[in-house]
Amino acid sequence: MNVTALIAEDEPLLAEHLRAELLAAWPALSIIGLAGSGTAAVELALRDRPQVCFLDIRMPGMSGLEAAQAIAEDWPDDAGALPLFVFVTAYDQYALQAFDAAAADYLLKPLTPDRLARSVARLQQRLATPAAAQASDATLASLRQLLSQATPAPRLRHLQAAVGDAIELVPVDDIVYLEAADKYVRAVTAARDFWVRVSLRELLPQLDPARFWQVHRSTVVQIDAVARALRQENGTVLLELRTRPERLTVSRVHAARFKPL
Repeated sequence: MNVTALIAEDEPLLAEHLRAELLAAWPALSIIGLAGSGTAAVELALRDRPQVCFLDIRMPGMSGLEAAQAIAEDWPDDAGALPLFVFVTAYDQYALQAFDAAAADYLLKPLTPDRLARSVARLQQRLATPAAAQASDATLASLRQLLSQATPAPRLRHLQAAVGDAIELVPVDDIVYLEAADKYVRAVTAARDFWVRVSLRELLPQLDPARFWQVHRSTVVQIDAVARALRQENGTVLLELRTRPERLTVSRVHAARFKPL
């Protein structure tokens, strides 16, 4: 089985050691890149679309958990199944939680050949069984829950939007949906739009996940503002809003959230 993989590890010697051990245990594996940070891992994964990502949990800046969430959120709709995430950690307190919640496996440092061989066998089995592929929506939800437990963020009540020379406070309760636009977020209310200088990824952990649902890698909607969901033949969903005329597209990754009960 020809499988591609990415390794994210900020210690170059440890990254090379993991690559050597992986190739010894899995000769057919193709390591497409070594990323020295979580940010680099996200860029490489979205560009090269590996089938497996080995992510060190503890990295400066963006952690392995945060990198996995970013990859899952920005994974292109036409790229197929999400990569299988394997978290690598030195007895980190979140290792078992990560495995139970969102990972295909986890590896504890220092690596042992026997444990790595078992991990390889598990990954090969997952990749050979399409029905066992990771559910993208479930993976995203699990990663967000795990990250919120690790680094809880206060809930926002207002967004601060620049309007001319003034700063206008926009109540979060008034927001119909949020749309990412480069380094800004467009906050759309029933009456008007506001531009907020923050990334959607930074903003999302500060919103109530029960009320604000990510429906596309660039769109978050307040679920109370949705009137109905219309399923499309291509697997996407269109959302009709209560107070806005436009329809929002739900990507296939998130479409499973909209199903009859």
